[in-house]
Parts: sequence; C-alpha cells; structure tokens
Amino acid sequence: MKRIAVLTTGGDAPGMNAAIRSVVRTATYHNVEVLGVFHGWWGLINGELKLLDRRAVSGIINQGGTMLKTARCQEFHTEEGKQRAFETVKKHAIDGMVVIGGNGSFAGAHEFFKRYHVPCIGVPASIDNDINGIDMTFGVDTAVNTALRAIDNIRDTSTSMERIFVIEVMGRNTGYIALTVALAGGCEEVIIPERTYDLEAICQDIAQGNARGKASWIIVVAEGAASAAEIARKITEKTSRETRHVVFGHIQRGGRPTACSRELALRLGWEAVNRLLAGEHDKAVGICGNKLVTVNFELAIQHKALDVEGMYNLIRILT
Repeated sequence: MKRIAVLTTGGDAPGMNAAIRSVVRTATYHNVEVLGVFHGWWGLINGELKLLDRRAVSGIINQGGTMLKTARCQEFHTEEGKQRAFETVKKHAIDGMVVIGGNGSFAGAHEFFKRYHVPCIGVPASIDNDINGIDMTFGVDTAVNTALRAIDNIRDTSTSMERIFVIEVMGRNTGYIALTVALAGGCEEVIIPERTYDLEAICQDIAQGNARGKASWIIVVAEGAASAAEIARKITEKTSRETRHVVFGHIQRGGRPTACSRELALRLGWEAVNRLLAGEHDKAVGICGNKLVTVNFELAIQHKALDVEGMYNLIRILT
C-alpha cells in the first residue's frame, strides 16, 4: 500500500487523537502516506481530506476529542452516499482505510467493504465499551473515571445534606458505565437498559434504610433506561424524602484521556496499520486477554453481553 486514509466517526471518545497520531506515525515509518478525512463519512463523501505527516499530529496525544472532527452521517447509509464516498477513494488513490469509532462506524465500514472492496481496519473507540469480541475499547476508562470523580463529589454533599441523589450517566443501549461507576462509587442502586427495575422496591429500601439511620442515597441511571428527573420526582412522591437529580451528559465524552485510554489507543492504532499493510481487511483490532487480536466486523458489531446480574448483585451486596 502506498496511501491510506484515517477517519473518526460517530461519537467522540477520549484517546481518538492518540490513535490518529499512532496511525500516522506508524504509516510514515513504513513510507506510506496518510490522508486525514475530516468529519467522518461526511468528509469522505464530500472530499474533505488533508495529507498528514508526523508533524501534523504532534502535540495531540494528551487532548480529548478528535483533531479530524466527527459527525453522524445519514447520507452514508444511502446508495448515493456510498457511491460518492467511493469516488473520493478512487480520486485520491486510497489503498485502504483505518476507521476509528464504535459499532455504528464498524457497521458502515463493513458495508463499504462488501460493496466496493476497499480494505478497512477498525480501531475501537467508544465510551460504552460495546464492541463485541474484545475486552475493552479505548475512551471508556476516561469516561468512567470522569463520572466517578463527579459521583465522589456528589457523595460528599449527599452525606452532608442527607439527601437522595439520582445521577444519570451515558448509555443508550448498554449499562456498562452505570454498572461500573455504581460499583466503584459505592452507590446504593443502579438502573440500566438490560434489567427491569422496580421503583416500589427501591423506595422500600430507602424507607427501611432511613429507619436504620441511613440518610443519604445515590442511584445511578443509564440514560437509555430511564429519566433521572422522573425517577427523582417519583421517589420524592413515594418517600417524602428530598431527592435531587443530576445529568452528567456529554461531560463524560470530553477531557484528557487517562493513561489507560492513551496506551490502548496507541497500541491499537499501530496494530491497525500493520494489519492493513499485511493485507487484512474487514476487521477490527482489539485487546482480548491482554493480547492484540482481530475480530471480523460482522462479529464485532453484534450485541456485547454484560455480566449484568453478577455486577448488580455485587453492588447490592456491598451497599
């Protein structure tokens, strides 16, 4: 290969810049040119590309977000959109692509490869840790620690003011962040999409705890499972206890990536280029059992099962 493209698509994740840096510097080490595609699939459709050298990616390893920008592109899901993207690939003599993103990004790369046979390797970047077949995506460690620091702060005021707090974290289709921060934060309850919750039982626990002298309570809610504001309102109605809600929102996507997120992004960017140059395609790279592996896109985009009951029971036992 003489020229490859790198793009970031879907939701941003801390560590994307480190991955871009790794891709560019690994490729240039092998005398392969790298074109950066701006705004993800939209940029590939509309020809927003720029040649990147080693200097272009200096000073970004510690920055959150993505220097290439990102966007969700409905046009890429159309026949016309894919065709225009392929025309860009041909026009710029792109021999292969490194796609940095989550399962939606990999689904798009998989379809693009099947239709036009453009070699693609995926680098898993997602704060939801929802790529099947690997242990962890980069970005999730940073997002979890961002949420955990905020929960620790809320714990202080919750204890001082003797209040109930309902905290909403990201997670439309998965409760990974909610489960992890609830366990690590010593929270009393967690509500996630994978498990039906019983608000009556939660309110009974609060009443029984209050009778024993327990005056503060923290409940973590994944955004895809329920509204923190609605849960808080109902708890106040049923228990007459003052209940506040906090929505963390996109604060979890930003911030400087942790050492774990950076190291993983750098290793996976390096591995993605090497796999591409070795002739592999239609796969994602990842870590499994502390070893670098590849997973076919078709498998990677399938639902990733969590040990929901095991994690939930542990949270309840340790409360």
